[in-house]
Amino acid sequence: MMTGLRTMVLASMAASLFGQAPAAPFDMLEARNIQIPARDGVMLGADLFFPARGGMLAPGRHPVILERTPYGTSRAALWAREYVRHGYVVMVQNVRGRYTSGGTWRGHVDDPNDGSDTAAWIAAQPWSNGRIGTVGFSYSGATQHAMALGNAPALSAMIPVDAMSTYGRFGVRHRGAFELRFINWIMAFGNSPSGDSSPMYPDHFPGETAEARAEMAQLRKLIPEYVRSLPLRRGVSRLRMAPEYEDWILKAMGHGDYDEYWRETGASVLDHIGRHKDVPAYHVTGWYDSWSLISTMNYEELSKAKKSPQKLIVGPWTHGGQTLSHAGDAEFGPEAALDFHAFQRRWFDRWLKGEPNGADGGAPVRIFVMGAGEPHRTPEGRLFVGGRWREEKEWPLSRAKPTNYYLHAGGRLSPTLPGDAPPSVYLFDPKDPVPTIGGNVSSEGLLMKRGAIDQRCGPAHWACRNSLPLSARSDVLVFQSEPLKEDMEVTGRLVVTLWASSSAVDTDFTAKLIDVYPPTRDYPNGVELNVGDSIVRARYRNSLEKAEMMEPGKPYQFTIEMYPTSLVFRKGHRIRVDISSSNFPRFDVNPNTGEPLNAQRRWKVAENSIYHDSGHPSHITLPLIPAAGGGSR
Repeated sequence: MMTGLRTMVLASMAASLFGQAPAAPFDMLEARNIQIPARDGVMLGADLFFPARGGMLAPGRHPVILERTPYGTSRAALWAREYVRHGYVVMVQNVRGRYTSGGTWRGHVDDPNDGSDTAAWIAAQPWSNGRIGTVGFSYSGATQHAMALGNAPALSAMIPVDAMSTYGRFGVRHRGAFELRFINWIMAFGNSPSGDSSPMYPDHFPGETAEARAEMAQLRKLIPEYVRSLPLRRGVSRLRMAPEYEDWILKAMGHGDYDEYWRETGASVLDHIGRHKDVPAYHVTGWYDSWSLISTMNYEELSKAKKSPQKLIVGPWTHGGQTLSHAGDAEFGPEAALDFHAFQRRWFDRWLKGEPNGADGGAPVRIFVMGAGEPHRTPEGRLFVGGRWREEKEWPLSRAKPTNYYLHAGGRLSPTLPGDAPPSVYLFDPKDPVPTIGGNVSSEGLLMKRGAIDQRCGPAHWACRNSLPLSARSDVLVFQSEPLKEDMEVTGRLVVTLWASSSAVDTDFTAKLIDVYPPTRDYPNGVELNVGDSIVRARYRNSLEKAEMMEPGKPYQFTIEMYPTSLVFRKGHRIRVDISSSNFPRFDVNPNTGEPLNAQRRWKVAENSIYHDSGHPSHITLPLIPAAGGGSR
């Protein structure tokens, strides 16, 4: 039904189409639960926020800021006001199947069409100037790319932040493994009671009854138990009461081959670069974000394929942490945090209002180079890592020098080639996986913590069973350099080339890059700070498109790509690479049996061998920045 406020807004629109907006900040009018038709007849609910004067819509046509979200609109007015006061109309729309929007939620499958239909509706309104800018992070970053893939009319500028996209390669599935944070995400996605402190959780779901609602309210508390009891099976968990969510997670966990199922999710940017609309886009992510690799790859490919300006900024942040100066245990200094609203508005003022503010000029890439600060414990109890911003003309950096650091028998890491030595062998027991401590994690919930964290177990880490460092485990192979004789900057993508074999037909191999701090007065045991990590499922070693089991005992070459970084390893520090076969619960645990994904009934201990000889030179490739080169600053 049309509320009195909406009636007032529509009346004022009709009376003030062609006037000029005053320069002073605007007041705000709200119109709730506007229903917008999609092409298939489904109605999509949205809230609108208008610039106003004296209780009436401000005259003229206005640029529009649009967010399409699955997380509801309850807090939209808080951030919309900052745009509205500067003359923007803001729309926050619930995606299909969520809150006030009809239809059935299917991930991002419907978002290209729904976003395009919404944009066409906006462009036809008398208060619209025909220019739309999109905002939002994570899922709402994906809906921005979906609109571009749907060639949405009037889409004029984007700021995809930590954008979920091409997630069959990295993000949901990860080189064949599954990122378990999505069990946390889906089980908390639509199933918390009213009054939950987070806006991401709705207070209803399809087919709701009071009894079902009470049952679903308990689901979040059981997430750790379900993660410990994988595989997840249909109809076993309370998630069966929200069948669209159960269907999504079961398909994602069981579908390993990278085929049309993943390519046609609605947000697969890298598979459809040619279809992506050519609009100015500012790509935003963090070194410790769960989407940093895909975000930088999106920038890299779109900047080559499109004529519109593409920009990239990467800070030392975790997921959604652009206004923070820390990530996990690490503090980077106050300049690491952004005034994020001002940052975004400057981009939109340029492309939606036509203001010549220079947002389109300057270097296309801005990165935060972590490290080089004098380590100490801050008053908040964090490790001061420090760092500084630097502008670059490209990503990746052409002046970076790919340098191999080789794994050697005895745990040495060195730029010299290894000699002849037998492989290092360990037992991988799926019932006792290596715990996750930090990393590129989002939707952490009860399961794990995100960011840069000292690699020592303890009660703060759910998967840990003791208080020992991970390096003390017999199933973690540690390779570290001698103390560095001078500072060393590593900026770019991190790739491990691993030669390995297994007694199993399928297993996993993991790699983690660590900055080892020497002991100090504040840290008498030193610090082992994670920089990056990744995994490869052996059956997908040759191709993500087709699984191939291994021949037990035969060595194979594996590629493990971590997420990118920019970090100065300080003089006196050591560079360390840890090799193992699990990182739980960041990734699901391989049972080593070769059974279909998310359908295993058995498990076995695998004897895994890592080769480091002249014929099988396992190594990490580090993109080193020459000391004399600092880029444009």
